[in-house]
Amino acid sequence: MNTPDPSDGRLAYDLDRSHVFHSWSAQGALKPFVMAGGLGSTVWDYDGKHYLDFSSQLVNMNIGHQHPKIIEAIKAQADTITMVAPAHANLARGQAAQRILGKAGRPFSKVFFTNGGADANENAIRMARLVTGRDKVLTQYRSYHGNTGASIVATGDWRRLPNEYARGHVHFFGPFLYRSEFWATTPEQESERALHHLERVIVSEGQATIAAILLEGVPGTAGVLVPPPGYLEGVRALADRYGILIIVDDVMSGFGRTGEWFSWQGFGIVPDLVTFAKGVNSGYVPAGGVIIPESIANAFDETVFPGGLTYSGHPLAMASIVASIDAMTEERIVENARDIGAEHLAPGLAALAAKHPMIGEVRGLGVFWALDLVDDPETRQPVSGAVIAELKGELMQRGLLPFISDNRIHVVPPCVVTPDEVAQALVIYDEAFTAVESS
Repeated sequence: MNTPDPSDGRLAYDLDRSHVFHSWSAQGALKPFVMAGGLGSTVWDYDGKHYLDFSSQLVNMNIGHQHPKIIEAIKAQADTITMVAPAHANLARGQAAQRILGKAGRPFSKVFFTNGGADANENAIRMARLVTGRDKVLTQYRSYHGNTGASIVATGDWRRLPNEYARGHVHFFGPFLYRSEFWATTPEQESERALHHLERVIVSEGQATIAAILLEGVPGTAGVLVPPPGYLEGVRALADRYGILIIVDDVMSGFGRTGEWFSWQGFGIVPDLVTFAKGVNSGYVPAGGVIIPESIANAFDETVFPGGLTYSGHPLAMASIVASIDAMTEERIVENARDIGAEHLAPGLAALAAKHPMIGEVRGLGVFWALDLVDDPETRQPVSGAVIAELKGELMQRGLLPFISDNRIHVVPPCVVTPDEVAQALVIYDEAFTAVESS
């Protein structure tokens, strides 16, 4: 590991502020954190200060920073061949598809590779429309599906509003008991009433016009909204009743994040299409894709699929996927995520909430958690942006890199995080909350 040079950090910051245009940001006030390196669940800056990465960057660093087996695989592939056009066959691409399908199981038989999660959702929507002959796609208001044409309009949050150029998108409310739209008081009520609402939307929009229901296995950016008992099974039943396909967006919630290879495997359903990216190779090289069952893949045996990307199945990305899935399997990293969630994060975050009234609710599973922060536990009024900014500063000062969204802190470490690292992070969260509450 090279010793970071503070002058390189200053240069990196100056170059960024002079020449880099950042996403989802007003450019003038930005003061980006300059990262020099990382290993496992830790990153450091150019002054040599270390931070626990409890953001996993953008909730994608599932296998942790700089896993040696992935680095080695990328280097070996670079020595073999660095680019193969998607029309040709490539060993790494075939092996990557084989590994992914081995974890998804039946009835899935093919993988269409993309550059990331947004274009994975684009192509899943395209497939659903083509095979059903229908146009509309139903998605939840509390959702994020990417920043391309149809994906951003499928997104439910504020980011779709300046970008509503795609057709055929209808939104509905999914279950969220803590801030229920349905006056529910129990998880069972929330599930039943949310399903009733969804069915009313289907009927009102016209079942014969709806190609697919697209939903995140566990909505992530919207708040780590774990589906209540029976909800996903109920969506599956509605989709079957009305001839609608289910697309599960597992971009953020897949490959160990929820303690399962795919989030939906923990809820007893099988989707019609699955989209993925992020955790499949922890973003070491950009990659995503659509997992397709034989019934849908066969629809394009004699009919051209009208979609493609120059870098679909890029060999460097494919080699990193093979190495990542193999390492996660051999090192039982998915099982570690499940155990860390059940044995360390769940009780530790519950204890934190019991101590700090600002934490209105703790929710999550695996290494996928959110703290819903409120001014008043009774009214559940969200804390202000100023409070969130102060809390972020306290966490950074104490050596923890957080994931912040609206009035929430998302606790989303890599799947390789250790019990000791969780214990260290819980102390930092506790100290930060105490500092903000006493200010």
